Amino acid sequence: MRSCIRRPFAPLSIPNYRRFFVGQVFARCGAWVQTVAEIWLVLRLTGSGVSLGLTTALQFAPMLLLGAWAGVWADRMPKRRILLAAQGWMVAPALTLLVLTATGAVELWMVYVLVLARGLGHAVDTPVRQSFVMEVVGRDRLAAAVSLNSAVVSTARLVGPAVAGGLIAGVGIAPCFAVSCAAFLVAVGALLAVDPVSLQRAALSGRYPGQLREGLSQVRANPALRVPLTAMAVVGTLAFNFQVVLPLMARYAFHGGAGTYGALAGAMGAGAVVGAVATAGRGSHSLAGLGAIGLAFGALLAAIAAAPTLGVALAALVLMGAASISFTATTNSLLQLAAPTAMRGRVMALWSVVYLGSTCVGGPIVGWVSEHAGPRAGLALGALATFATGAGLLLAAVRQQRAGELSAAI
Repeated sequence: MRSCIRRPFAPLSIPNYRRFFVGQVFARCGAWVQTVAEIWLVLRLTGSGVSLGLTTALQFAPMLLLGAWAGVWADRMPKRRILLAAQGWMVAPALTLLVLTATGAVELWMVYVLVLARGLGHAVDTPVRQSFVMEVVGRDRLAAAVSLNSAVVSTARLVGPAVAGGLIAGVGIAPCFAVSCAAFLVAVGALLAVDPVSLQRAALSGRYPGQLREGLSQVRANPALRVPLTAMAVVGTLAFNFQVVLPLMARYAFHGGAGTYGALAGAMGAGAVVGAVATAGRGSHSLAGLGAIGLAFGALLAAIAAAPTLGVALAALVLMGAASISFTATTNSLLQLAAPTAMRGRVMALWSVVYLGSTCVGGPIVGWVSEHAGPRAGLALGALATFATGAGLLLAAVRQQRAGELSAAI
């Protein structure tokens, strides 16, 4: 029993991973503190919803433009060096916003430029960080490490906004940027403390023309990469739009306000943390397992869409949060294990693009459906897409098994 309890946390027995893990806790929480502070700053300067939407677009647009190229760089250069540069870069926007806000010199265009600058750093940091995990922990502990990283992201979504909200209410916006700046500096220090000699580094691919096309061709030709990545793209586009549908559910389905939305988001976040730890304890992952998670994820989305009361919705959201994080962590692990060593950076960059960048495409679609047919319809659309994806994954797993049995018979 004791070994089962400890297995999800096995990567923490590796000194380099402990340092990396602590750094990411600070970096992810600091990023959320800064994001909330930027939103409130823009709201204070303009009071415009359009301006808030533009702020979000500027944050994530670099991922669509540069995310895939960051994977090429990750295969060409030492990943730790790239991460140090990217996270060091993100100190500068936080520090600049701190000075501008504290002195009262900040203007809207300055916020836009600095949000874009942070987005550029995030676009490089995210895919490289995903592929760096393998070098830190190795193949045997990769699945658990990916799930623990997902737990960090989920926890940061709860802790970061709470810290930012407390600071803004108590002492103002400027201290949020000081906290964010300090958090990124801790992350840089943690990366500097990682022992490069102990890393299980992959051979660098070198520089030659067509490396991005090569990565795309590898994904198209390899079902072990193409199928999970396609599943993530579909689910990411139509189901991972909670920042759109949950506020609408709170307002129009349950006739509440900010407190109701906070309860819905908190229930989902708590479930995501539990789900990440549980996924870390599962050990190996499979395409059939991913399909089963997709079916559960879709069914729970449907349950939330049909929930007659807030209490039922909150209970379903806890379970749905666990299923959603399990889906993303499992696709991440499957892709890292199936990717050729020399192309892991490019493959994980494509995962980051479809996971984070798909929101820019799916958000307006789900928002339009929710506006014209109600937020329950927006959730139902995500449920249908996710359930269909889960069924498709199970069929792909069956075909894969039959093909393997046929090859063995021949």
